[in-house]
Amino acid sequence: MSLTNLFSLEGKKIAYSGATGVLGTTMSKHLADQGAEVLIIGRTPEKVNQLVNEINASGGKAFGYFADVTDEESLEKAAKIIESQHGHIDVLINSAGGNMPGAVIRPDQNFLDLDTASLRKVIDLNYLGTVLPIKVLLPLMLKQNKGNILNISSMAATRPMTRVMGYASAKAAIDNLTKWLSVELAQKHGPEFRVNAIAPGFFLTEQNRTLLTESDGSLTQRGNQIKTHTPMNRFGKPEDLLGTLQWLCSDASAFVTGTIIPLDGGFSAYSGV
Repeated sequence: MSLTNLFSLEGKKIAYSGATGVLGTTMSKHLADQGAEVLIIGRTPEKVNQLVNEINASGGKAFGYFADVTDEESLEKAAKIIESQHGHIDVLINSAGGNMPGAVIRPDQNFLDLDTASLRKVIDLNYLGTVLPIKVLLPLMLKQNKGNILNISSMAATRPMTRVMGYASAKAAIDNLTKWLSVELAQKHGPEFRVNAIAPGFFLTEQNRTLLTESDGSLTQRGNQIKTHTPMNRFGKPEDLLGTLQWLCSDASAFVTGTIIPLDGGFSAYSGV
């Protein structure tokens, strides 16, 4: 098999939750450019429709479905429509996630200031927002006895950052889920089921922009600390994710499962000395 065929995504049906953010938009557009049919799942119709329209206008194939990833019933409704229109899916990408101020411990706070309700919402969004799409959409993979699941983790999962206690805990759970599920599916459903995750380092997104940059575009103290501890001395660009995304979604990674791939400019390798 040629390298072109090995990495091909042509005709693959890829369901993608949480695709309307900065990173997800770039990734979903790339998948469509490579010939995949991208099934965008999101809870905000305006954002979903905008991304679907942009992909289709550029010659790709995208379809929009509306569901809250923390609501199993709404996911089941979307899954029924997907099944009726596409029959099965080949790949599921789970990137819904985020943080809330109440689940952050600011420098002028301590652990006792943690807001339990906010923490619960962060855990629900990042962890259950991955578990439930897998549970609901896995039957669309079982129909053809193979499937590929790609979760989105974070550097915060293995290198707990100050402040983002709730988010880091939730992403650590994603790492554990990825490994556990890779064994579960391979042993009970066969070797053509695999589960992996990518763990982005620091990228400027709408979620963290105010944390890392000032209003004039200069870096905050935290932004400077992160850049200093990244050997490549820069933040990631959305395009930096695409090579690994292509590899993990394609047959080129057919013997890869249970892994969490860091895309962090060397952040996780640097001790600071």
